[in-house]
Amino acid sequence: MLHDTVPVPYEQALTRQYELHKNRLENKIPDTLWLLEHPPVITTGLRKKQSHNILINPFTHGVAVVNSDRGGEVTYHGPGQLVGYLITSIEMHHCRVRALVKNIEAAFVRYLADLHNIEANTYPEHTGVWVGHDKITAIGIALKKRITLHGFAYNVNTNLSHFDWIVPCGIIDGGVTSLEKLTGNSYNLVAEGYAIACALGETLSYTKLEINL
Repeated sequence: MLHDTVPVPYEQALTRQYELHKNRLENKIPDTLWLLEHPPVITTGLRKKQSHNILINPFTHGVAVVNSDRGGEVTYHGPGQLVGYLITSIEMHHCRVRALVKNIEAAFVRYLADLHNIEANTYPEHTGVWVGHDKITAIGIALKKRITLHGFAYNVNTNLSHFDWIVPCGIIDGGVTSLEKLTGNSYNLVAEGYAIACALGETLSYTKLEINL
């Protein structure tokens, strides 16, 4: 696991992901989870015609809009949100992206219950992890040459008002929430990152977790 403790600009992180992907494809590194934060940014996925889900003029708000090659639609990243990029061989997950996504969802549901006594849930029609009708973790995966890119965005201490800039993931019948909003407390992202990495490692059947800070 790699963990950055200062926000990494999204486009810089995207370049780094491609480098990690190349190294994983060439078996120079093992499956890797990179945990980080981003400065405020709006990103789009592969689905077409997503501009109508951006509700502001990004220029006047000083926020970039970046097109990415992940699955899903428009989302927001910013400080206080823990982003996890998973660079892994899909063969570890029965060669199915959907199986990987389901396992990530299951890991978050268990982590939230065990560590924070929060009852989270999933919906068959929507990707991600929810508390009631509010999403707490968004998930978007890309697959290139049988190696994954991208991953999840988990709202820990996120400024939720910034989600008013968009229609998150194109879903109009649900809101967003954060760990801070649900508990009334703020949290250390490094500590939460360790806990999430352990939950993912167990769910994804990794027997060894290498942590680099």
